[in-house]
Amino acid sequence: MELWDDVESVLDRKGHQVWFIGPDATVYDAIRWMSVKNVGALLVMDGGELLGIISERDYTRNVILKDRSSRETKVREIMTPDLIVVRPDTTVAEAMRIMTSSRVRHLPVVDAGRVVGVVSIGDLVERTITTQRIVMEQLEGYIVGRYPG
Repeated sequence: MELWDDVESVLDRKGHQVWFIGPDATVYDAIRWMSVKNVGALLVMDGGELLGIISERDYTRNVILKDRSSRETKVREIMTPDLIVVRPDTTVAEAMRIMTSSRVRHLPVVDAGRVVGVVSIGDLVERTITTQRIVMEQLEGYIVGRYPG
C-alpha cells in the first residue's frame, strides 16, 4: 500500500461486486435488498445503463420524513439521478476529497462507460488508516535501525 493508492486497488481488495436495482422497483424492495447485502446504497440501473443511486439517506429524507409508502413509491421517484463518479485510477485522496466536498458517501467507479465497482467513504477511510499505519511502522523501523537497506 502506498500513499498514492488508487480506487482500483481498493476495489481489488474489497471486490468489484456491484449491487443494483431497477428504477421501477419499489423502495421497499430496494431497502430489503440493501439489508440482505449489508450495504447503504444501491446503484439504479436499467439494461446496463447507470441511471442513479438510492441510499438509506434518500429513503429517510424522501419516504419516511414525507410520510410516503415504501411499498408504493418507486425507486425512480426518490433516487439521486445526478451521479458523481470516479475512474479506477482516481487516487484515494482525490476520491475522499470528492466525497467530502459533494457530501456523498458512495461513488460508482466507471471505466470506459462501464460500472466496475462502488466505493464507500468507509472503504476509503479504512484504506487511508491502513496505509498510515504501515508508513508509521516503516518510519519507526527506520528510526530504531530496523529499516532494510
